[in-house]
Parts: sequence; C-alpha cells; structure tokens
Amino acid sequence: MTPVEHYTAMVRAFFEYLGADATSTLEHYGALAEPILDQYGYPAVFVAVLVEGFGIPAPGQTLLMAGAILAARGDMSIELVLGLAFLAAVLGNTLGYLLGRWGGRLLLGKVGVNKARMQRFEGLFNRYGAGIVFGGRFFEGLRQLSGIVAGALKMPWWKFSVFNALGAVAWIALWGLGAYLLDQDIKAVFAVFHTIEPYLIVVSLLAVFALVLYLRSGRTGSHDAD
Repeated sequence: MTPVEHYTAMVRAFFEYLGADATSTLEHYGALAEPILDQYGYPAVFVAVLVEGFGIPAPGQTLLMAGAILAARGDMSIELVLGLAFLAAVLGNTLGYLLGRWGGRLLLGKVGVNKARMQRFEGLFNRYGAGIVFGGRFFEGLRQLSGIVAGALKMPWWKFSVFNALGAVAWIALWGLGAYLLDQDIKAVFAVFHTIEPYLIVVSLLAVFALVLYLRSGRTGSHDAD
C-alpha cells in the first residue's frame, strides 16, 4: 500500500470507530498501523503525531500505541517511540498555537467579531484554558483544535507551553508507556475513552462553532485582528 492508501484506510477506520466495540476497534487499528510502522518506522509515528497538533486528522495515537506494542515485542525501541512522540506532540500543538495566533486572529478579524466579547472570552480562556490544553490532548477533535484555539484567543505563550508539554507527557505515558507495560490491561482504559470520546468530538466541534457565532453576534464592525 502507498502512504496515501495507508492514510485513507486509517481515516476510514476512524469513522468505523463510532459503531464498533472498544476491543475490536483497538485490534483493527493495530492491524492497520503495524504495516505502516513496518514500512516507515519511527518517522511515521513522528509525522502522524506532529500533524495532529495543527488540525490535520491523522492516526497519531494509534501509531503511538502500535509502536509501543511493537517495542514490547522487541521490534522497536520504546525510548525512541516515546521520545519522538513527545517531541512531535509538543511541536505540533505549538505550530497549531502559532497558526491560531496569526491565522486565526486574522480570520476572526476578516469575518468580523464583537471586540468586547472577544476580549471577555480571551480573559476567560486565560483563566481556564490550561485545562483545555492539557485535557484536550486525550480526545479526538480537542487534540487537533486546542492549540489553534489557544493561539486565536491569545493564551499567554508561557502558560500554553507549560500545559502543552504536561499534556504531552501525560498522553504519552497513558497510550505509549501504558501500552508498553500494561498490554491487555490497556484495553480496559481504552474502552472508557472509546465510550465517551464520540460525544466529546461532537461537543468540541459544536463548541467551536458556537464560539464563532457568539463572537460574531452583535459585532461592532471592528476588523482589527490585533
């Protein structure tokens, strides 16, 4: 299979995810991921985790888990899998933050936002957004959008960087080190996330849509993107 065919199969598997039970989904993902790792190795883990961070759907978590399981079998180095995944996770969300800070602000300025509401929401995100950056790492949708939203809402760089790194460590510890050490037990953890994740995907997308509507309603006509 070509890289495009591999990627298409993984994306198709994600949509099948919504209707499958946790165990079959995990096994199906693993079966699709292993040929990618056999062919492309560590760069596949790095690239998939990286591009997730700035809004592109990719099987980053799946390849992280599959890489960890292969490492447990002795076919890969767990240190390299975890290290590359951490670097990619931090860098990817940082790129998402920068895209949000520049591109997101520019886009909001072009569509027209209520400047007072924008400033009010920025203040709220500055106070409570750290939890979104940290916790969003664990869920599809939020994992791809949290950095972009943090940048667009001008979350302080230092705060974003701290919680971005902490979230990456916790995420990799669960799905990478957890898959390496726990093997069968990780399925129970995966089952919990599998149950609630589809709802969080819908909620996160609706929340972003609602935020845009909120910022545009009653807009002042100001188009400066700061």
